[in-house]
Amino acid sequence: MQLSDVRMAFERRIAVLSIDAVLPARRVPDNVRKSVKYRKIARSISEIGIVEPIVVAPLNAESGQHVILDGHIRFEILKGVGAKEVRCLIASDDEGFTYNKRVNRLSTIQEHYMLMRALDRGVSEERLAKSLDVDVKHLRKRRTMLDGIAPEVIELLKDRTVSPITFEALRKMKPMRQIAAVELMESAANFSSSYAKAILAATRQTDLAKPDKPKAVHGMTPEQMSRMEREMEALQQEFKAVEATYGDDVLLLVIATGYLSKLVGNRKVERYLSHNQPEILSEFRSIITAAAPERLSATAPI
Repeated sequence: MQLSDVRMAFERRIAVLSIDAVLPARRVPDNVRKSVKYRKIARSISEIGIVEPIVVAPLNAESGQHVILDGHIRFEILKGVGAKEVRCLIASDDEGFTYNKRVNRLSTIQEHYMLMRALDRGVSEERLAKSLDVDVKHLRKRRTMLDGIAPEVIELLKDRTVSPITFEALRKMKPMRQIAAVELMESAANFSSSYAKAILAATRQTDLAKPDKPKAVHGMTPEQMSRMEREMEALQQEFKAVEATYGDDVLLLVIATGYLSKLVGNRKVERYLSHNQPEILSEFRSIITAAAPERLSATAPI
């Protein structure tokens, strides 16, 4: 296929259309209009205008009207503030899918770098906070989010969506403990702030960034934290032991399961076990079912 045979999905230029020439494909529900997301988009548009053009498709050539494929909230906000024109990206045809489902969302660390870049270029904290619909104090906290965080941890979390509070918990640990904590989070596929606080509570005093300062976790007594330290240390040792032998154990299990499958698959053997040792036959079948490849992959360490 020649490159010239590939049809462009969108027109190359951004078109500025009359607001009356754009028709919504659906109504924005009232609960969406009252949501935090709607308010943030409205505040951003009022401060810096439309950043992402509305995606439309021609309705018909005679009327000059277009139907919205993506951007109903942005369109409603513009219409609500009395805008006369709207910047649009015109699609070649009316595709029946939601464009936002194909968008890669920014990770927490990428958002942090974008905020820092905007501030470095002279955008005031007040204007940035207003456009994001957040408090200036919240924005200042985001500026220092990565202070005291080990470079290795930043690398591990660079593509993750993580609560800023998680970084606050990690910052209270020494770099090596931070790395171990993030590895635990990855193993559990849990990057929540509550889990980070639990790991902090189970961290030994010597592994804290300020070991001379008594550890304080809201809602937990020193005795509870001490018990969590011991339990977490034992759990980590058990996890490492399992992780070290997991590959060999699975290989042996697969080999044994293959042998049992052939054994049970032999009609004479199956008939003999069925009549004389039904309990053993039942156990063999349970092992074969439990050791199926899809089950093993589901239980493998992340």
